[in-house]
Amino acid sequence: MVLGGFDIVVIALVVFVILVLFAGVKTVPQGYRYTIERFGRYTRTLEPGLNIITPFIERIGARLNVMEQVLDVPTQEVITRDNASVAADAVAFYQVLNAAQAAYQVSNLENAILNLTMTNIRSVMGSMDLDELLSNRDAINDRLLRVVDDAVQPWGIKVTRIEIKDIRPPTDLVDAMARQMKAEREKRAQILEAEGSRNAQILRAEGAKQSAILEAEGQREAAFREAEARERLAEAEAKATKMVSEAIAAGDVQAINYFVAQKYTEALTAIGSASNSKIVMMPMEASSIIGSLSGIGAIAREVFGDGNNPPSPPRPRQVPSRTNPPVNPFNQTPER
Repeated sequence: MVLGGFDIVVIALVVFVILVLFAGVKTVPQGYRYTIERFGRYTRTLEPGLNIITPFIERIGARLNVMEQVLDVPTQEVITRDNASVAADAVAFYQVLNAAQAAYQVSNLENAILNLTMTNIRSVMGSMDLDELLSNRDAINDRLLRVVDDAVQPWGIKVTRIEIKDIRPPTDLVDAMARQMKAEREKRAQILEAEGSRNAQILRAEGAKQSAILEAEGQREAAFREAEARERLAEAEAKATKMVSEAIAAGDVQAINYFVAQKYTEALTAIGSASNSKIVMMPMEASSIIGSLSGIGAIAREVFGDGNNPPSPPRPRQVPSRTNPPVNPFNQTPER
């Protein structure tokens, strides 16, 4: 089959139309933005999805990723305000908000953000002391984020986060810090031990004080009760003496015998309990002691009565005859 000139022109025209369609239809994936240039000048930005441009007049200028991206910041040598040299590395997260500004306001966007972050790390960390640098990472991150985000804002970039990954002081400085930390901990331990000892001594002193107070109160109570007992004993002796005196005044001879026998017994008790008396030899008559005891019994019956029968009048005591004169027990001297 031989094609004529008209057929060739039609086929060429169809092929041209197909090429034009393929050149004018553009598909933008999700998370990307394409800039469109017409004769080299930016005109618009293509959104994700199917887009149509004018072939041979418009073209795609830049393909930008608008998802949040991570940028690894290499290790930086930083000299702090107190002249300590430390090594620090960080990581930055950023996102393209305006594709046109990111494409036409700065050249090599990623390198620009990286260098800007590195310089600000040196500036921020160099204005702080080493102790402050090691203990305030959150403050460092906040300052870096604020400074870098303000700097990249004209580029259509949003820096979402900057984190310091590691801060490494020199080895000798780390050893010195370890010794300092150990000394501080030992100091706190000694302080706590001293406070514990002081509190223990205070508690012991309080306990001794309370013990002394209670002991003094106990002695006072005992003295009071002892005085009360002596007072009652004195009252009882006075009452007994009064009763004996009344009985003597009434002519009761048994009362005299009771009084003499009581003193006689007390004298014997004192002589027998003396520490310097070993053997006591005293002449005495059994009838005298029996008579004295019978006198005591009679006095008791007269005073207290005999349960059923009323007390009988006192009878005169018959004194047995003696060949020898009576011996006064209070004038005898114990023989040792």
